[in-house]
Amino acid sequence: MKAKFDDATIRNLELTDKTYDCMAEKEPGFGIRVHPSGTMSFFYQYKIDGQRRFMTLGNYLASSKKAGETSLKKARELYQAELAKVKALRRGSADGADPVLEKKKKKSQRIADEAAQAQALTITKLVTEYVEKHAKKFKRSWKEDERLLNKEVVPLWGKRKAADITKRDMTLLLENIVDRGTPAMSNQVLKVVRKMFNFAVERDILPHTPCTGVKALAPNTRRERTLTEAEIKTLWGSMDSAAISDDIKRALKLVLITAQRPGEVSGMHTREINDHWWTIPAERSKNSKEQRVYLTDTVLELIAESIEQIKVSRKVPADQKYDGYIFPCPHLKKVQAIDSHALPVSVRRNLAWPLTDAKGKPLYQKDGKPATENRLGLEKFTPHDLRRTAATFMASMGFMDEIIDAVLNHVKQGIIRTYNRHGYDKEKQQALEAWERKLNSIITATECKVIPIQCKAA
Repeated sequence: MKAKFDDATIRNLELTDKTYDCMAEKEPGFGIRVHPSGTMSFFYQYKIDGQRRFMTLGNYLASSKKAGETSLKKARELYQAELAKVKALRRGSADGADPVLEKKKKKSQRIADEAAQAQALTITKLVTEYVEKHAKKFKRSWKEDERLLNKEVVPLWGKRKAADITKRDMTLLLENIVDRGTPAMSNQVLKVVRKMFNFAVERDILPHTPCTGVKALAPNTRRERTLTEAEIKTLWGSMDSAAISDDIKRALKLVLITAQRPGEVSGMHTREINDHWWTIPAERSKNSKEQRVYLTDTVLELIAESIEQIKVSRKVPADQKYDGYIFPCPHLKKVQAIDSHALPVSVRRNLAWPLTDAKGKPLYQKDGKPATENRLGLEKFTPHDLRRTAATFMASMGFMDEIIDAVLNHVKQGIIRTYNRHGYDKEKQQALEAWERKLNSIITATECKVIPIQCKAA
């Protein structure tokens, strides 16, 4: 059938149980295909050397603009441009072209260009693309991915083409990390690098991933480290003489006292604090659940000390209320909290602090390894172990798992997750105040008794 094309005519085209074509009057080859579903698509059909050609010009834009839809005006412009090419080709003009073949050639060239681009893509550029287009959008821990890739991968492979990385390269990367004494780190690097290459394959940036068949070189052991009373006392005292900033010292102490995650503590802001309660917003918590934490007197004292130091260093008037991060970045021009990795890095460095001679040159042991000293006086531990330590002591004092889970902001499991909506504020306060008394007794070497208390209003 033929019709004069205008929007009213097209909108009134009858829908049938079969697909059919309607051609435009006085516009040779210009038509619209009507599908039973209601979708209508413009097309241009023509012949070159007796061969029929057919090309789609886009779906008809009916009411609301959607991706891939085309207005009648736009479709007519496309048709006229392609018609002009065909007429010129038939006349033998240099401006002529076969639109369908031209489209195929452009597609082939695009695929070839993308393949060439992938071949030239360096690891540095791939890391940037992965972080920007995937990690930042889909991973709360994207900063950790970025840090690991820039620390472990870019220095070694940065200038190499991503397409040239092999399975053997992956194995050597992991072996080097294990050989330096950090096997657990090798497992983390494998996870992130594997994700990055999978991203490249999914986006057709690379044809395959070099991580296929690569296995972790170290067992994924469950962390169970907790500090004893003697170790807590040693740590509390040794931090004063260790190479740790005052902010990091206070943050580590807050992790131990509040039992909250190191990253959540390091990002604490005054707007999250209301009297004795600290509300960690959902966007900052690991499980995306808002958490209310009772702040004991010791915690409030540490926070006050931090604010006082901030006012002095940033020249804030003493009588002016401070509004900002409790542990701000040391760079005065940056309005952000200290990096969440500052805590574990400080602990790790002080557990094996490099020794130097009088001139500042590194000292070495007989086996050639750098000479170090343990400035904290403890076996290896991480800031997260302080959180586990607090939970363990609360359990030893008789607090139920449900209360400890509430303190830790663990997600409820099973049917209790659906039916138990209790916030446990009163119980959390009791547990944290009891733990504070126990902690003070450990530090001062005095006896502590867990006594029920009258809770302050939330």
